[in-house]
Formats: sequence, C-alpha cells, structure tokens
Amino acid sequence: MYRLWDALRSARELKWVELSHEITNDSPYWAGIPDGSLELAKTVFDWGNPMLDCLIQTFKFPGQMGTHIDFPGHFVRGGDLSEAYGVEHAVFPLCVIDITEKVKEDVHYAVTAQDIKDFEAEYGPIPDGAFVALRTDWSKKWPDMDALSGIAADGSENFPGWSMEALKYIYEERNAAANGHETLDTDASVEAAKAEDLACERYVLSKGKLQIEVMCNLDQVAPAGAVLIALWPRIAGATGLPVRAFAVTE
Repeated sequence: MYRLWDALRSARELKWVELSHEITNDSPYWAGIPDGSLELAKTVFDWGNPMLDCLIQTFKFPGQMGTHIDFPGHFVRGGDLSEAYGVEHAVFPLCVIDITEKVKEDVHYAVTAQDIKDFEAEYGPIPDGAFVALRTDWSKKWPDMDALSGIAADGSENFPGWSMEALKYIYEERNAAANGHETLDTDASVEAAKAEDLACERYVLSKGKLQIEVMCNLDQVAPAGAVLIALWPRIAGATGLPVRAFAVTE
C-alpha cells in the first residue's frame, strides 16, 4: 500500500554491513593532532543526582577521527563545511574497486584509471552520483597506528591508495559524488611523497566532492549494486566529522 514501507521491508531482507570502525579513547589518530584532543564518554552528571536520576556524558574528538567524512573546507580555504551538506548527500549507489591482490604484491600500489575501467568492463559504468570505495583490506590493521601508517624501519610511511588519474576518471569522466578508502589518507604514500603534499585529497575536496576515510568491511560488500548510507552529527562549521557509514547489499 505504501511504496517506501514496501521498499524498506524488501531492504530488511538484504545484508546490512557496517563500514565504520568503533571509536574508543584508545583509538589511533593522526600524530599532528595535539594530545588530549580525544575524551569520549566523560561522565558529567551521574546516577544518584538529586536533581534527576540519570547519566549524562560529554564527548571531545578531532573532526578527522576514526572512520570520518571530510568536507571541502578541510583542504580548501573558504570551502564548504558541514552545514552545506544535507540528508540528500547521505545516500549513494556504491561501487567497490578491489585492488587487494595488487596490494599484496606492492604495498605502495596506487589504483589506476585502467583498474576502474576493468571494473566497469565487468560490472558496468560507475553511475552518476556514485560513492566509489577503494578496497585494499588495509582496515584489518586497525587499531595499530604504526601498521595503518605502514611505518618502516627508516620511519617512512608505506601504504596503498588513490592516484590522481583514477580520481580524475571517477569525477571528470563519471561524475561520482564521493570516494572512500580504508587507509588514513587518500593518496598512496608514494604519490604523496612525489607531490610533497596530499595532492589527491586536495583535488577531491577542491572539486566540492566528499570522501570517507578509514573505512572497514568492504570485503563484505558486493562490488556493484549496493547502496551506501553515511550518517554524521549535524554540527555546523566542521571540516570533518566521525561518520557512521553502512551498506545495504545483496
């Protein structure tokens, strides 16, 4: 009788996959963020208070904490911040580009435009407004910060990620709405070293696009045909926020 209720009933029969890591006071975050920036679930009003018998907590966290969404103003001076994005920006057709085998051979592997074209040859074109996620299985290293950063004996960072050509393909040839990955940064470490900057991330945000970093469980999602839903607190003026992302997949 009601179309949306019927659609939800059908969706309940599908697989729902959590794509966000749980955040605790022991979760890792970027070393550049000052100590003391994370304090979760501090009790400020406890049981037994004569005013009202209840529990109230406060939460302090960096915007770029755990699995998080980045808004353009994170890298673009004067760029849009969180208030520019409403609920219509929270649901996407999801495409998952799997480069896990290539990452096993080369920890520095940066996905190419050809990798994405190979995906499209098998699953069809990336649809307009898609969220394109890069599966590397890097999320299995969570919550070891050194492992996530790929810290080598010489102190260098070593991890896979996006290349500029791949991002330009999904945004300029296919009009994707957002991208995501399991690593801490958009740019493969070798790409960041060459550019001496997070040029790939800067490109994404300069295009007015969104991205979700430090995703997980992409190995449980169909490569094509799933839907991603991203939920974040409605906090104005944020450059980024922890996000609850999940997929509905067959």
